[in-house]
Amino acid sequence: MKNVNYVKNGDDLVKLTWYNGEPPKDLRVRQVYGVMFTEDGRIMLKIENKGDKKYYSLAGGTVETYDKDNVATLRREVIEEVNTELGEKTIVIGYQEVENDGKRPKYAQLRMSALIKQINEKRPDPDGGRIYDRLLTTPKKAIELLNWGGIGEILITEAVKIAKKQLGVKEFVDKDEYV
Repeated sequence: MKNVNYVKNGDDLVKLTWYNGEPPKDLRVRQVYGVMFTEDGRIMLKIENKGDKKYYSLAGGTVETYDKDNVATLRREVIEEVNTELGEKTIVIGYQEVENDGKRPKYAQLRMSALIKQINEKRPDPDGGRIYDRLLTTPKKAIELLNWGGIGEILITEAVKIAKKQLGVKEFVDKDEYV
C-alpha cells in the first residue's frame, strides 16, 4: 500500500511516501520507530508536554553507528525514551521514504511492531534529559492522537494486522491508561 503526504520543514516541502514492508537495500534507514502493543491490544504513545500542549508520537529515533541492526536501534531508543522493554519478536510494518529534507539524499524512516514485555518507571531520556509521559490507548485513538493523516492510518491498521497474526494479540481493550 502506498500513500503520499507533504510536510513543511523550514523552507522545504518534505515528501513522505509510505510503503508496506522492508525498504530496498539501497535506501538508507536513518530512523526506526515502534508501534508497541500490550497483550490486551493497546498501543503505547510517547507524550511530549510543551506548555499546555501535548504532542503524541511513537518511541524511536536515529540509527547510531554502534547499533547492531534496526532492531537494536528500536530496542535502545524505546529504553531511552519510554523505559520500556520489548518482547523477543519485532516485525517490520513498513517505512516512509523521505525526500527533499534539506540537503540529505532520500532516506527511510522504518516502522516496526512488537509486544511490550515490561514497562519500567519513567526516567530522563539521555538525549536532552526530558521525561516523557506514556499513554496506553486503542488503535483507533492512536490514529487520532498521532494526527499523521493517511500514512498514520495505514501504519496503525497494518500494525494491528501484524499484532493479530504474528504477535498473538487476541483482544483490543477499550481503555486509556497513563503509565
